[in-house]
Amino acid sequence: MTFAEKLKSIRKQAGMSQEQLAEKLGVSRQAVTKWETDAGVPEIENIMAISALFDISIDSLLSNEKGAKKPTEYLYESVTEYDIDEPKRYDMKLGGAKQLILSGYEGEKIRVRLVSNTMRTLQNDFKVRIDDIKKRIDVDVNRKNGVTEAMAKDAVSIFVQIPKPYIGKIECAINAETVEIRSLECDSIELDTKTSKIMLEDIAGTVEINCNLDMEVLCRTLHGEVAINQISATSKIHVPEGVAFTAIAKGIGTSISYEKDGKQTENFSKPDAENVIELNGIRSELVISTGNEKV
Repeated sequence: MTFAEKLKSIRKQAGMSQEQLAEKLGVSRQAVTKWETDAGVPEIENIMAISALFDISIDSLLSNEKGAKKPTEYLYESVTEYDIDEPKRYDMKLGGAKQLILSGYEGEKIRVRLVSNTMRTLQNDFKVRIDDIKKRIDVDVNRKNGVTEAMAKDAVSIFVQIPKPYIGKIECAINAETVEIRSLECDSIELDTKTSKIMLEDIAGTVEINCNLDMEVLCRTLHGEVAINQISATSKIHVPEGVAFTAIAKGIGTSISYEKDGKQTENFSKPDAENVIELNGIRSELVISTGNEKV
């Protein structure tokens, strides 16, 4: 079944018209029609929203697609790989990009894939450097030939795959519209970013997010700790309904509030839960949300 067929099927099962779905996603009805007729595919932020709205994983939405162009197929690409043979700490400085998708996989190489549909000179305009320094892998994405960060954010997406058996700690710096991290089990992930949308799925360990922009964080699953460090920002984190977690606010002038089905509600955290959501910083607010709502 194609993505178009799946979207049409789950929409009808939910008793929604195309107009109603478009309203919930904040897009036009024509966009939904295009997606359901194989005339195009949604951007990653809309795929994330569809995933959350219908409680279906992104992998399930995009798997077994035939004929239509997938979001991971692009006109131009540059791939850099390096063999890994033992657990490493990964320090990645990726610069600017339209989106970052960071994931673990069953392999033995770190794989950095830069893709674009508009930048014909992608291979000449970017250099990916991977350095193996004892127990650490450094990854740097450098722009060349006058390519600016603004140009990279408009045209380039970055996919990074790390071998699951060899993941220790991950540190990643990225300036992107959207960030997706999935299928990782490691000591910790520290993300220094400027982004408004983050999706986390199948992560075991601690995820620390340093970002001073207002964010929406979509947790498809929660197994461990998510720490959000912000100054003068207001963000929302969406967690699966029924998942137990402890919420902690630290710093100066920080606060946490709660929503269910898009409406403010009382504190539904559990003081003794193993999972933790933590807000750190100065004059920042975090809304912890669950249930059905536009994300």
